[in-house]
Amino acid sequence: MVATVSATIRGFLLPYATHFRGMGWRVDAAARGATVDAGLQGFFDQLDELPLSRSIFDAGAILRGLEGVTRILERGYDIVHVHTPIAAFVTRAAIRRMPVDRRPAVVYTAHGFPFYPGGGRMRNALFITAERVAGRWTDRLVVINDDDYSAALRHRIVPRRRLVLMPGIGLDTDWYSRSSLSPGGPASALAGLGIEPGTPVFTVVGEFTQRKRPFDVVAALGRMRHRESHLVLLGEGPERPRVEASVLDSGVTGRVHIAGTVEDVRPTVAASTALVLASRMEGLPRCIMEALSLEVPVVATDARGSADLVLPGAGIVVPVGDVEAMARAMDRILDDPEEARAMAVHGRLRMVERYQIPSLLARHEVLYGELLAERSR
Repeated sequence: MVATVSATIRGFLLPYATHFRGMGWRVDAAARGATVDAGLQGFFDQLDELPLSRSIFDAGAILRGLEGVTRILERGYDIVHVHTPIAAFVTRAAIRRMPVDRRPAVVYTAHGFPFYPGGGRMRNALFITAERVAGRWTDRLVVINDDDYSAALRHRIVPRRRLVLMPGIGLDTDWYSRSSLSPGGPASALAGLGIEPGTPVFTVVGEFTQRKRPFDVVAALGRMRHRESHLVLLGEGPERPRVEASVLDSGVTGRVHIAGTVEDVRPTVAASTALVLASRMEGLPRCIMEALSLEVPVVATDARGSADLVLPGAGIVVPVGDVEAMARAMDRILDDPEEARAMAVHGRLRMVERYQIPSLLARHEVLYGELLAERSR
């Protein structure tokens, strides 16, 4: 398993490592920070450090990563499963340079293509070209939302027979359930932020980046009719100054709580009136899946990935960048508690029916089985 940074492996792939090692497989992982990430220890047979960067323009990191992956591949693998665009491109390029009879099968899971509507013509063209080139070196391309499936076909990234649509990478719906929380956990989470019991609370989970647009949620809070509402932001990132400026501009000082990155988001999310996500682009957002599994309704933009999860009856979808529509949706959640509760129940049922980890593990068993059968011919 290869990713650009270890956080991707830690956040998404540990159940897969545990499952396939339990089947008797050897499972290794490589990423930047992998060897020093305490959260990965004990889950893999071997961890390797890769000097990768998240920037496609960091040529030095790409070359160093190519050399690092090449050395790792010398051990000999049957399957290499790559995640995140930079690591995926570098790893597939390294495999392409290997003798044909020594190449492993390659799976690339695209957690949201880096090109998307509104991403800029030149930027999109660069990433589409890169994906089409690397698609020739890919035995299976896994996409996790309907838009990316259509885009992969439209741009001819891989032939249809090598394209697989999966509902994300799975969620532990037992862990993300209200029964998993201590009785006073949600109330304590809000009390720790200085929020009074009974206060309507909206929560944002994610990095403070241009892509996530948390400042739009702050602005929406300032335009709500329900002036008693508070907003909790769980995350950090380069756009924090803009978020703080939006707090002042929107006149919501004292009603916005920046809690930073927290180890366990469940108590805060479970205590929330709704989760809000203002992203302009996603893959299949984990925070929405977690909220719905915790029986919390969602207000999200119509960005790729989010709209796959927030179907009618599980939340409210608004246009990207439409702060007024977001404010109306947040007010609507408070105006109709019965509808909000119905959304919460429906969302939980959908997560359990479609997105549980055991179901995704079974799908990956089939996927890997097909690849091993192809290699043996």
